[in-house]
Amino acid sequence: MSIQVIDRLSRLLEVIAQYDRPVSLKILSAESELHTSTTFRILTSLIENGFVEREGEGYRLGTKLIALGHRAAGQVDLKETAEPIMAALCDELNETVNLTQREGDEVIYIGRKIPNRMMRVEQVIGSRAPLHVTAVGKLMLGSAGAAAIRAYAESNGLKRMTNNTITDVEALIAHCTAAVQAGIAFDDEEAEIGVACVGVLLLNEHRQPLAGLSISAPAERRQAFWGEKLLAARDQLAVRMGFASPEAEPQ
Repeated sequence: MSIQVIDRLSRLLEVIAQYDRPVSLKILSAESELHTSTTFRILTSLIENGFVEREGEGYRLGTKLIALGHRAAGQVDLKETAEPIMAALCDELNETVNLTQREGDEVIYIGRKIPNRMMRVEQVIGSRAPLHVTAVGKLMLGSAGAAAIRAYAESNGLKRMTNNTITDVEALIAHCTAAVQAGIAFDDEEAEIGVACVGVLLLNEHRQPLAGLSISAPAERRQAFWGEKLLAARDQLAVRMGFASPEAEPQ
């Protein structure tokens, strides 16, 4: 198989993967910028090998390709993959970078990179915090929707950690919803006085929350632009985990 054929095959698969329904030959030919006859020949070969399936007049990814994708994703370790990205961000900003996941009504810290400076925030690996007092936790709540936030508030009681903690459920819903829309959340000394945080959410291949990346620092040092830095790091991690197209990875 020539390099040109592999390139064309890859382009076709990427176009099919963009749709959640079978894609017509006409659309595939147009979006891959291939002649219709060339598109048809490649699709026929992909179908014969189980990588594409035909459904009516359209084409979708085949079960063999999906299975291979799941196997590849299972071989990628989140913490190991995130470590160099977190280290680079920590070195650039000279602040603590955290990796968290949700367990029940809490976030648990599963990874961190700390700067070499006297005044810094250190989150202990394995430590936990209620969702509603952390930046990433509020994104996780917001992505679950208003009903889930109300259920969380009922079971958790929205415990007040500081005077800044949001303890009104409607205010929390509004706050979390806005954070999800922005893609960035903040902890304004809500878990601990003097400590502020910026966080973003990493979604898996099913667009469900998998983990959070955050930067913690003394409140007076927090900068608004950290959110954009975190989003870039998150996108880079998503690519390396196989959750996004390589075109999304910053150069």
